[in-house]
Amino acid sequence: MEKLVIEGGHKLHGEINVCGSKNAALKIIPASILSKETIVINNLPAIEDIDRSLELIEYLGAKVVKGKGTVEITTKDINKTDIPPKIANKIRASIMFVGPLLSRFGEANFPHPGGCVIGAGIRPIDFFIEGFEKMGASCKIKDGMYQLRAKELLGFEYFFAKPSVTGTESLMMTAVLAVGITILKNCAMEPEIQALAEYLNRQGANISGAGTPTITIKGVASVGAGKFKIIPDRIETGTFAIMAAATKSNLLIKGCLPEHIESLLSILERIGVNFVTGPDYIDIKASEKIKPYDIITHEYPGFPTDLQSPYTVLMTQANGTSLIHETIYDRRLLFTDMLTQMGANITMCDPHRVVIYGPTKLYGRKLTSPDLRAGIAMIIAGLIAEGETQIDNIYQIDRGYEAIDQRLSSCGAKVTRVNI
Repeated sequence: MEKLVIEGGHKLHGEINVCGSKNAALKIIPASILSKETIVINNLPAIEDIDRSLELIEYLGAKVVKGKGTVEITTKDINKTDIPPKIANKIRASIMFVGPLLSRFGEANFPHPGGCVIGAGIRPIDFFIEGFEKMGASCKIKDGMYQLRAKELLGFEYFFAKPSVTGTESLMMTAVLAVGITILKNCAMEPEIQALAEYLNRQGANISGAGTPTITIKGVASVGAGKFKIIPDRIETGTFAIMAAATKSNLLIKGCLPEHIESLLSILERIGVNFVTGPDYIDIKASEKIKPYDIITHEYPGFPTDLQSPYTVLMTQANGTSLIHETIYDRRLLFTDMLTQMGANITMCDPHRVVIYGPTKLYGRKLTSPDLRAGIAMIIAGLIAEGETQIDNIYQIDRGYEAIDQRLSSCGAKVTRVNI
């Protein structure tokens, strides 16, 4: 096991490059199952979740050739339709393999997907099951495994009771090879969904409306494969912007798409953070005084739940009172107890809302990362804090942030990875 040791009080400087989107990569890998050809994926982030996803598709029978920032996947010899619990328990995105397997082979067997405490067991998969059944699949549960079977998948209409990114992507992929027309309503609108649809269309799919609330898929007999360049990770982009603001640093964030985090940038402007944007960069300038600002997490293009944890740390340094309202995940605010241990003045109103009184001085502590986004928030807190901060369970952080210790160290942070 490993931990991170952070010496606080050092400002960041220079530049940092944004890696490819974790959430886009975790969808294009299972999407490759829809074709028997070879897909080449570029700008691939070197993170744990990607390794587990490649491990899964290799287990299914695909040939995987991995290089630096790239991977070739050939799926013609896939010969399994079961997703083993030992892999599924480690990664929430295992659920994304189900639709393509069902679409191509007419069957799929899988356990409830895992991941971190945010993902494991508490995020329902009813959207997936309902959608598959409406397409003509039958579903049974035996020995803790879902068993899906379908002689033929048919186009259907489906209204999401609540926008779901993975639900939208899964049913969209599954409908590509279905007979007839599928209409999905109240869809999520994240950029990753549009990127996935654009790739599938280039390979012969017929998808329209991706990136809007209504997506229409006209089923086709087959699709090919080709090259897919993963878009920049907007959550990583936002995280680095918040990190620079919280540490009052000058930092150039390169290789990003600022238009994907407009909700955050509009707030940074309101709270007094100075920055300049270009087509593929954000240049954050050191800002001495941060104003408080309330947020409510919301589906895209609203404020991302994945940026709520880092933003909460930023508000501990704001001059005044702010309210954080988490509307997506029940457990995502529990990490604020660790901020309180570090000296933050936070009142939890209920599982969905906290009030932060700032600014407060933070002090280094021994912490444990409960999930991916809280983990990166702990790093930000450690960079601000006086003294040394130690963070255990950094596997959760490595799931979504490539070589985060090395990249931050190159920008002036004092972050060391230590074997326990």
